[in-house]
Amino acid sequence: MTTSVAEDLLLLLLDDASGAPHGSTYLVPALGGALLVELDRAGRVEVVEHGGLLRRRTVRALGTDAPTDALLAAAWTEVAHKERSPQHLVTRLGRGVEEPLAGRLVEQGVLERRDDTVLGLFHRTRWPERDGTREAVLRRELTSVLVGGAGPDPRTAALVALLHAVGRAHKVVDHQGMRASRVRARARDVADDAEVAWVAKAVKDAIAAAGSGTYVGGV
Repeated sequence: MTTSVAEDLLLLLLDDASGAPHGSTYLVPALGGALLVELDRAGRVEVVEHGGLLRRRTVRALGTDAPTDALLAAAWTEVAHKERSPQHLVTRLGRGVEEPLAGRLVEQGVLERRDDTVLGLFHRTRWPERDGTREAVLRRELTSVLVGGAGPDPRTAALVALLHAVGRAHKVVDHQGMRASRVRARARDVADDAEVAWVAKAVKDAIAAAGSGTYVGGV
C-alpha cells in the first residue's frame, strides 16, 4: 500500500519553483488528514458516534496488525493507542510527515531536495518540482471534476475534500473561464458528498482551532 493521497496532496500544496508549501499553517493537519483518509479507505479505522448531551465522534483502529507501509503503520499505531476525535488525530498524524512524504517523491524523481540556511543561521529544506508529469495529470483530473462537472471516483473526491478544507481546491485547477466562486461551490459539493467528508471537516476544524489558539494536539 502506498500513501498516494498524502503524496499527491503534498505535491499540490508545494510551490513548484520554490518547493515551499503554499500555506505552512495548514500543512500538518492537511497531511494528517490525508493519512487518515488512506487508513479509512483501507478499512483500517472506523468512526464511532457517541450520543448523549454532548454528541461527539472518535476514531477507532481496526485490525490487529499494522499496515506494511511505514507511514501508515505509524499512523495506525497512533490511532490504536487511544480513541480520539478526528480533529485531534489529523494534527497528531501530520506532525513530522512532510519530509518522509517529500522524500518518497524525490526517490520517484518528482521532486528534488534543496537544503539551505536563512540568514546563515536557520536550516531549511525545500522541495522544488523536478518532473511535472504527475502533478499535471492530477490537475487535469481535478479540473475535469471541478470545472468539467465529471463525477469523481472516491480517491479524487477525497483529494478534493482535503483541498477544499484548506481553501486550495479552486487554486489547483484551470478555471477555463469559470468564476472562482463557482469552482469553490463545486468543490464544496464534492467535499460534502465524499465518503471521507468527516476527515475533511476534522482538518478544517483543526485549522480553525489553531488559528484561535485552542490546543488540539491531544494525548
